[in-house]
Amino acid sequence: MLYKFKSRATADLIMLEPNGRQVLQIIGKGDEPHGIITVEQIPAAIDALQRAVAEEEARIAEARRAARQGREGDAAAPEEDGEHAGAQDRVSLRQRAAPFIDMLRRSAAEEADVVW
Repeated sequence: MLYKFKSRATADLIMLEPNGRQVLQIIGKGDEPHGIITVEQIPAAIDALQRAVAEEEARIAEARRAARQGREGDAAAPEEDGEHAGAQDRVSLRQRAAPFIDMLRRSAAEEADVVW
């Protein structure tokens, strides 16, 4: 399933189901196939997404620090193990949420609801 977000202020935004569901859960909406984010709800939705992005980045930074400290203690450890190498290929929440946050900001500026 795809989530197709629409607003009179922007072009449509399409997300795959897992990503759309994640964004909707972050902003406090269910993962129903249809819904609305009203103009009044947009500022809180933007704040929730920005907090979630900051929390994810803090977790990633802490994991990298821990991995770096672990490698310093073990000189024979390879630079990249499978777990950490895959993390670099992962698409971050910041990258996934940026178009949606932009849609929310533009919609707020033009006082337009976002529906899906």
